Amino acid sequence: MASKASSIRLTDFHTPQMRAFHLTWVAFFICFFAWFACAPLMPVIKGEFGLSVAQIANINIAAVAITILVRLIVGPLCDRYGPRKTYTGLLALGAIPVLGVAFAQSYESFLLFRLGIGAVGASFVITQYHTSVMFAPKVVGTANAAAAGWGNAGGGAAQAAMPLLLGALLMAGVSETLGWRVALIVPGVAMLVMAVVYWRYTQDCPAGNFSELRAAGIPFEGGGKGGWASFKAACRNHRAWLLFVTYGACFGIEIFIHNIAAIYYVDHFGLSLKSAGMAAASFGLLALFARALGGWLSDRCAGRAGGDLNSRVTVLFVLMVGEGLGLLWFANADGVAFALIAMLCFGLFTHMACGATYALVPFVAPTALGGVAGIVGAGGNVGAVLAGFLMKGTGDVRETLMILGGLVVVASLCALGARFSSTATVAAAARA
Repeated sequence: MASKASSIRLTDFHTPQMRAFHLTWVAFFICFFAWFACAPLMPVIKGEFGLSVAQIANINIAAVAITILVRLIVGPLCDRYGPRKTYTGLLALGAIPVLGVAFAQSYESFLLFRLGIGAVGASFVITQYHTSVMFAPKVVGTANAAAAGWGNAGGGAAQAAMPLLLGALLMAGVSETLGWRVALIVPGVAMLVMAVVYWRYTQDCPAGNFSELRAAGIPFEGGGKGGWASFKAACRNHRAWLLFVTYGACFGIEIFIHNIAAIYYVDHFGLSLKSAGMAAASFGLLALFARALGGWLSDRCAGRAGGDLNSRVTVLFVLMVGEGLGLLWFANADGVAFALIAMLCFGLFTHMACGATYALVPFVAPTALGGVAGIVGAGGNVGAVLAGFLMKGTGDVRETLMILGGLVVVASLCALGARFSSTATVAAAARA
């Protein structure tokens, strides 16, 4: 029977492990692009619909709120039906609100479609699940972080590409009112195309598809009972909830910055839409290497410590402290140059902390991987929603960023609380 890959060969497109690696990050890239395609166009959309600050805050909250529920659902669905079917279904169904938002005619309809678009953010859980079942423990942190990081870069790409696409449409004679709508159709079509590709060229695990293996009575690692059983098992594990908090404090901050960065640079520093989009894009594009760096660092430290899982915990703690301090710096930056430098510094720690979190996830409860991945992933969106409500309450972005910086430092203590016993470390080493 085929086994998990013990190395990552980026030029290999023939093995099911590497096909899954490449197609998961491409699918996640497209989903993330679609998820945040509206954000850099919000200054234009704000003018068309006459949106207030409170309404913009509601839209930002809606963009991530539904993802909490969907992430909790798709994790156990991966255990039951396999990541191939789950991802294909999410891509196909998620394209509907992505295309629908281009036809919104009011604040209310835009808000409704924006809420629906949030469901595609659950693609992250499937991405992490698929790479977790395809790669061995000694490289799973790097594989998870690289796939997620390259996929996350879709958010940064959207920040840069959508204003440029709108600009190109305007130069072609399309009105601004029609232009942003046409631009938003592009990611929806890309999702439909990717759904077909994912269904055709991936399989659930190294040995094959879950349904076929179960029908043949062939035992395989991963793909537990799924559904409620997987979720209940994950809920009973305190580490899943501690990582729920830490992920909310790193990925939640990442999503929040994606949603407010462009408007922040326009309103506070007077940048043009294109310049603000490029500045915001630099934060997202850090994910191209920073997430992978966090996962690699976790794998590296664990390897040097003889597979000690607590070395992974320490890495996550240090990265989160760096994130919190960097966020405080960003909140207090006066000039645009200092703000950009501070954003890149704290963004580096933020993305690395995200990678280090999911370098721990496969070891929390291996028989309930989908449930754990879903709970931790949902934590990221809970963090983003709470940050959105905080901004709505304060009415000031800088004050919100200051408070969030302090909360991230406090949340880093949860990483220390997720320490593993020596028995868990021995078990993990045995699976390596």
